[in-house]
Order: sequence, then structure tokens, then C-alpha cells
Amino acid sequence: MTVLDIANLHKSWGNVDVLKDLSLTVSSGEFISLLGPSGCGKTTILRIIAGLIEPDAGVVRLGGADITWKAPYYRDIGYVFQSYALFPHLSVEDNVAFGLRRRGLKGNELLLRVAHALDRVRLGHLRGRFPRELSGGQQQRVALARATVIEPKLLLLDEPLSNLDAVLRAEMGIEIKRLQRELGITTVFVTHDQVEALTMSDRICLLNHGAITQLATPEEIYTKPASTFVATFIGRSNILRAKVTAASSGRVEAVFGDQLKPILGAGVAATGEAVSFSLRQQAISLEPWSERITSNKLAGAITFATFAGSVRQYVVQLEAGPEILVEAPKSAATTYVAGDRVIASWAADDLILVQEDEVFQ
Repeated sequence: MTVLDIANLHKSWGNVDVLKDLSLTVSSGEFISLLGPSGCGKTTILRIIAGLIEPDAGVVRLGGADITWKAPYYRDIGYVFQSYALFPHLSVEDNVAFGLRRRGLKGNELLLRVAHALDRVRLGHLRGRFPRELSGGQQQRVALARATVIEPKLLLLDEPLSNLDAVLRAEMGIEIKRLQRELGITTVFVTHDQVEALTMSDRICLLNHGAITQLATPEEIYTKPASTFVATFIGRSNILRAKVTAASSGRVEAVFGDQLKPILGAGVAATGEAVSFSLRQQAISLEPWSERITSNKLAGAITFATFAGSVRQYVVQLEAGPEILVEAPKSAATTYVAGDRVIASWAADDLILVQEDEVFQ
């Protein structure tokens, strides 16, 4: 069942189109992430859904009802702001109770619902403290309890993890997803962090310049990027530009630069066509250089090597022309240093034909 339906949304600030005829539906219980670079329109979408700003055109429906022009307090929506926006003069308990009191709840029912909400986020023992007495992670959990205690139809999260350090961000991401699944609440999550989107989402809505570039599951958007922008924004990917020498049955043969032997990739294109391929860093294998080069193997030289915890990262200058980035597991049998000659190889299904568009810088 569709809970949120956005149709033909448009918003401009002056002469700048922030959103361009954008449409999106979110199903009951779904966790969807709005992901993209700064200025792509993701927070604008969230604020229009919440009623904090008005669209220039388009319709927003919640549970089938048109809420486009309703005041924020008449929408059945919970909102967690990037800054958490807790009331500094109210205790944890009173912060969580605020929305319920606005809805006329009082007495034992109010106290029980607040207590239950705080227990869900494991903060019942801190109900008497004030926001200034809490850590960033604790403040975030109070904001979550306040947004969910009213049992809204829709939960909006505006980059709630951005103010936390890396370790706490990972922990709180798990907490948010756990709570969302426990409550079964439909959630729209704004982030600019691809790892958060990949690990937390049922679907990712990737935006660029106010338009949706791809809407898909995390696995699909990672393994089958629709364009060069998607390939470079979601994960780290090499973009290889080539010319097709032969094509049939979803496979293409292509050459890069001065390369003579065609490389096999996945996609549909015409012979002679100039194309772009996405090749993930993790999909590339390295082996010591040899004169025996078979299909989907290219000779090159290491120009940069670094240790990065669980992986080693390399920059390889291929003899055929393109420079590629490679990420190899720390456990790989051979470790390379700058100057080493190597052979780079990959499976045909890992070289994916993508549409050329503006790559995010």
C-alpha cells in the first residue's frame, strides 16, 4: 500500500530550479533514502513533505489524502532535524511528551506512552535530564523518541547522523533501522553518505540537479548503475571510455585507447559506438606482470600504493591508456609498490555499460 505519493513536484529559488517535475511513491513500512550531493534538492523534498516550505507546483499525498497545502501541525508526520531541535529548557521526558500534549493527551496514558518511547531507545533512566546533559547520540535518541511517540504515518529524518563521529554514526544507524523495523513505520531518510544509504535503505532515490537519476534497491543501484554519475557517486568506480568493436546477446567487445585486443563487457551497444563502462575498484584483480595476456587482462604499472586498513589501494596506469583505481583485500597473496608492473583483470559481468552524464565532482 502506498503511504506517500509525490507527483510532479517543482520548486525554484529565484532563477534556480531546485526540483524539476519530481514524482516518487513510498510504500507502507518502507525505508527509502534520498541521496545526492549538496544542492541536489533532497532536503527541499523533505521540507515540502513536512509542510515547512511550499512547492511551486505538484501534489503531496499522505495515505491517499492531499496534504500539499496543509499546515505542518495538521500532518501526521514525525520529523527528526539534523540539529535534533530539542527544547533546551525541557527535560528528556517533557521533550518526548511535547507532541502528545499538543494532541490533548494527558494523565497516565501520556506518562505510559512517554515511558514506553524512552524504553524503546534505552533512555528511560535519563528521563529527568536536560539536553545539555546528554551526549550527541543520546540527544539523537531523544529526538527519535519524540518523533515516533505520536505514532505518525510517516517519519522524516534529515541527516540525523551527520553531527556524530564515525563510530557513533555507525551505531546510531543500526539503532534507527532497528527502531524503524520494530515500529514498522514508513520512513524517508535524507543523507549525503552513500554507506548510510546502502546499509539502511530498502530503496535509494539518487538525486542530481533536482531530478531522480536512479531509484532502486541498494544492491541494484550498486551493481547496475544507470549512468556515470550513479557509478561514481555510489561506491568508488572507474569510468572507462571505449569504442565498441563487436556486440551480440548483451555482450560487447570494446577497445580502450591504444589497446589492440578487445575487452568483453556487459551491455547493449552498436559496433563502432563510443561508450562508457563502469568498473568497480573491488572487481579488479592484480597479478604480477607476464607476457601471457588473455581475454579481459591488461598490462600496466603501479603508480601509487597505500594501506587502508582492511584493504590496499592502488593506482594503476594501463599501457592501453586509462588510469584505474584498484582496491585489493589486505589478505591478497601479493603486495605491490609503486613501479611494479602488473596485469589487471576482471570478469565480463563487472564491466558494465552505463549512460554518459555529468559525473559528480
